[in-house]
This record gives sequence, structure tokens and C-alpha cells, in this order.
Amino acid sequence: MLYPFRRGEVVPGTYCERVFTDCKLQSCFVQSPGYPSVYPRNLHCKYYLNTRMPFIKLYIENEEFNVDGQRCENPMMCPMRPLSTNCPYDYIRVYDGKNDKAPPIGTFCGMGRFPHSIIGSGQDVMVEFVSSPAGPFLNTGFHFNVGNWPGHVETSGSRNGTCDWVFSSDTVERGQESTFLSLAHWYPPSTSCSYLIRGRPDEVVRMYFPSFRVRPIEAPIRPYDGDCGETLIIYDSDREDDARIMKMFCDTFSRPLEKHDFISTGSAMFVKFESRTGSYDGSSLYYWAQYDFFNNTHYGKPVEDTLCDELFESFVRPEGKFGSPLNTLLYKTEEDVMCRYHFKAPRYQYRRILLTINSTNFKHNDDACVDCLNDKVDKLKIIDPFRNGTNVCICEVWVPGNRVPPSIVSNGPSLTLEMHIDHRHAMQNYFKSTTPIFEGTYKFIHSPICGPTVIPAATEGNIIYPKYEPYVYGGYGEDVHCIWELRVKQERDVWLYVDQLDFSLNDCSLEVIEVFLPGRDRPEFTICEKGDTGDESKTTILKSRDLVEGAIIIHFKSSAPGHSNFKLTWTELFELPRNSDGTVMTSKLMAPGDCEFVCPGQPACIQNDLVCNGVRNCPGNSSGAAQHDEAPEICFSRTGSKFNYVALGLGAAGGTVVAVAVIILVCRNCRKRPDDNTF
Repeated sequence: MLYPFRRGEVVPGTYCERVFTDCKLQSCFVQSPGYPSVYPRNLHCKYYLNTRMPFIKLYIENEEFNVDGQRCENPMMCPMRPLSTNCPYDYIRVYDGKNDKAPPIGTFCGMGRFPHSIIGSGQDVMVEFVSSPAGPFLNTGFHFNVGNWPGHVETSGSRNGTCDWVFSSDTVERGQESTFLSLAHWYPPSTSCSYLIRGRPDEVVRMYFPSFRVRPIEAPIRPYDGDCGETLIIYDSDREDDARIMKMFCDTFSRPLEKHDFISTGSAMFVKFESRTGSYDGSSLYYWAQYDFFNNTHYGKPVEDTLCDELFESFVRPEGKFGSPLNTLLYKTEEDVMCRYHFKAPRYQYRRILLTINSTNFKHNDDACVDCLNDKVDKLKIIDPFRNGTNVCICEVWVPGNRVPPSIVSNGPSLTLEMHIDHRHAMQNYFKSTTPIFEGTYKFIHSPICGPTVIPAATEGNIIYPKYEPYVYGGYGEDVHCIWELRVKQERDVWLYVDQLDFSLNDCSLEVIEVFLPGRDRPEFTICEKGDTGDESKTTILKSRDLVEGAIIIHFKSSAPGHSNFKLTWTELFELPRNSDGTVMTSKLMAPGDCEFVCPGQPACIQNDLVCNGVRNCPGNSSGAAQHDEAPEICFSRTGSKFNYVALGLGAAGGTVVAVAVIILVCRNCRKRPDDNTF
């Protein structure tokens, strides 16, 4: 007897039943009775084996095994029986459990070195040894060690049957990973195992193999000579779908693939392992798989065949939030990341886009941000195709609350924001980061009832609101924010006057007209409906020295757009300085075509063609009592003292034609004679 103190405890009242508890390697040795001498006849022994951890292993590989190896008395003449599972006489039988009610792993007999070990699926295995009543005393039996195979990992999922698993993102903390392993224990032929990895509806699944080995099938239960006795297939789906296979591994020709990310397009991934042969000691495809989930929510409509571009259309959602991609897998790359956010409205709607960047959280860059547009740094670039290439660029950290967030208003119905991320630190800075790189809001403003957004420079003109009836474009249903850009000629002052004002809300926070100079945050001129609003508060003159960009920005905001109307009129003029005695300096009058008419009682002049054209173009003459450029006495004096030779000529010609026509008719009547009275 070998290792007498490591052979378990004998079950009372039995000859050869033994119990082995909490076995570790080199602490439990299982032997047939009499080993290494021959075993007796007519035995029925049971060995109850147990380990503390799962995957109990019988270390029997390359051990001498002789159970019914010879069936005659003469050892020199008796042929040896090779190892076999066809055992009519003496044999050992291994059960995957505590007793003979558990599934049988295999039955063995014969003579030779045992070719493989046997690994159970749990902590217990029962070995049954039977010798027939009659037979030779030549066979020495068996001897092996017991321990456990270190392939057990606690998996956060639910199991159906032996190896069909369902893993859910509900059991994995956000940003964390979970694991599952290949079969490390025995399994019968035609085994099929599945792993369904299911995320939330707005998530994608990533799976990769930190360790993967492919080896020949060394301990098959059923021999198989063809290709792919064992396979592992990854599906971009929640079930088997041959059209959605991402990768297939096979024991005969596949190379192991480690550290490669398999990423689902939807919220689920399905992995299936199949074995035609079965195995006594685990799969020939040894893999250690890790998986996690990533938020794949999109603010807008994803653009096909792009990495992260999104489209925002006015008719889908007129306003909302947007930000950097929530799926941080994008930053696990060796290339620069660029995401484009396209904001579009139909051209006929005259829309503008208002973007507000609420925060930016750019992290470490190798280069300093000096020239934002050209430096290789993380940045946001805002492109307005209607601004002739004048782009806005942001590359600094912008924390809410430290100052007013930057807002950009497009000149037309489209705008594009580009996010550029340098690949050198993309993964280190942003992979699995919970802080967005940037966040912002957008709003499609300037409703169609506002009319065109840009008004070309002219000596006079007006803005009439509403441009169209509100019901044509659904103007009753949304708040209105109109922004007009009024172009102005160089070195011209502009007189603005609001006429026909009819606001339905007596609240400046809900309904207001504001006039801004480009680049300034505070309005130069504000009009809203108040009880004390007079004509003086509805007019202003903007100086040419303040109009260096040649434009005026006019905002109109209303929470009751379908019930308001107004007319804003402007005139380009020259405001004249005064002499020390209070009289108007007339040096401007020396430039013909620019300052031809001095407004009555006002230090301003306008062009001649604006006088007596039906519109009051001089400032300060809105009252009916004051004299103005449309006064009857001015218009009469400009036209009454001069003969209108064109009109006189046309009148004379018309009179001549009438006279000739009358003469011809008279002559024709005189030539007629009365008819004779003959019957």
C-alpha cells in the first residue's frame, strides 16, 4: 500500500469504500485494493472524492493503469488489452457527482498509460471499481492523485442548464467589466453552450479575449476525423443568425485572437460553442472572455458610414441638447477622431441655428492652444457656410458658471460643428470617462414668418412682421425668435423707426424688439409694449462710427407670435454736426449725390430721391404738425415752379390726335346723300 495516510477514510461496514474530503494536490491518492500488487476478484468499491473548489480533477494522465488488462493466467502468453471503454468484466466508472445517480463521465478498462486526466464540473466525483467473480490474478489496478483545476470564475449571470448563460448589463456596474470562460471540465459529445450578452436598448456590447489558445482535441469522448470538431461563433445578434456572424473559431485551422474588440451594432451579442467530440478535460478552444457595455445614445440622427456624425433637422426637433459621443469606445483608436454635427433646415424657411456651448472638458494635450484653427489640439470648430469661411474655434476648458457660455447664430439654414480629438492621448484622456468632452444646446430660430434673414444695404427699407400669416407655417404653436441682419453702406448713419406697433403682451421679458451692434452683448435700442411707451422711444439714430462691420442685428422675441405685428423702417442718412452758434454745418452738402437734402429742423441730410417719395425719411418728423420731407409745401415747391415739358408734350399730342379724328368723322358724314323715295 502506497501513501497509507492519504488514501481517505474507510466507510464503516465496507471493505473498500472510501471517502476523500477537501482534497488538494498530493493529499488524496486513490488506489485499487492491494496496489501496486494485484487486486482481488469480485470487488465493488466506491470512492467518494471531494474538493473545496469546483472543477475537481483526477490526475490520472500518464499513470500506469491495469484494469482487466490481461484475461489469461500465463503472463508471457496472454495478450494485453489496450485501454478501452468497452468493458464487460473489470472496469472503473466515473460519475460527475456525489453518487451513482449523477451523470456518468466514462467507463474504462485495459492496460497502459492513461492518456488524459478527467475534470468534473463541480466539487464531487464518485469513482466505482468493479472486478468480476472469475479472472486471472495478473492486473495491478490503478493509482491517481486528486485536486482541483484552477479554471473557476464567479460569473455574474443566470445559467439555464449546464452551460447556457444570459449576461445582462443590469448585473454589471457602468464602466466595469465581467468575465466568462471556456468549458474547463468534461462534457459529452454534441455539447452546445451559449452566452447571450444583453445590454439596455441604448447600449452596445464589447467583448474581447485577454487570453485565447487553440490546441488539438486531446481527450475526445467520441473520435472525429473531420475539420472543426469544436467551434466558437460570435454573432452580432441576440440569437443564431448566419447573416450576422462576426467571427468563427475552429480547432483545426483558426488562429487565436487576443485583445481584439468585438463590438455589436445593437444591444446584444450571442456567442455559441459546439463540440462534436465531447471532452474529458475541457475544451480545445481555451478562452477567457471579458465583456462590458457602452452607452450608445445619439442626440441626433446618426449619419450612415461615418464614425460618429449626427444630423439635426428642424422638422424633427426644433430644439434640444447635444454633446460629445457617449460611447467612449470611439476614443480607443490610433487615429484622430472627428465627429461632425450637422444642423439643417429647409432653405425656404429662412431658418437660423442658435448654438450654445455650455461646457468643454478638454484634457491633456502635448501642444498648447495658440492658433486654435491650426494647432493639433482637442477642439471644437463651428463652420457657417453663409459667413464666407469665418469659423469659430474653441479649444479651452469652459466650466459652467465662470462666464457667459459662447453662443453662435448662423447666417442661414445650416451650420456644422466639428469635434477634433488628437489620437495621441484620446484613449488615456477619454476612454471610459464619465465626463462629456463638451455639452451644448441648439435651437432652430427665425421662424418662416420672420422672412429673409439678411437684408441687403439700401438707402431705405422696412421690416414688416409677420412676413406671412402665422397659420401658413404653424406660427401660432411656437415661440418666435427672429434675427435680421441689416446691411449698411460705409460711412452712413442709420435712422430706425418702429411704426404700427401692436404687441399682445405688455411684458418686455415675453415680447421685445432689440437692436444690437455686431460683437456687442447689450442692445443699443429696445422696444416693448408698455403703458408709457411714446413715439420718442420708438426711434433712434445709429452712428456710422459704430457700424464698423457694416451691419445691424435686429432681434424680435415673442411668446405670442401669432398675435403681434409691427413695421420697422430705416433710412440711411448723414447726421450733420452743428456750428458753435447752433446752426447746422453744411460742408457735407458739397458732396453731390450723398447729402442733397437737409431735413427740416434736423441736423441730418438724405439723398434727393428720398424726398417726396411717399415715405417719411427724415428723423424726428413723425408728428403730423412738424414739417418733414413729405410735407405738401416742400413737395409742391420742388415740382410746382417748373414746367413739366414731357407732360405738356404728351398732352399736346393727345389733343391733336383727338382733333384729327373728329374732323374725319365730320367729313364722312357730309359726303352721305339721302336715299331717293322710289318704290
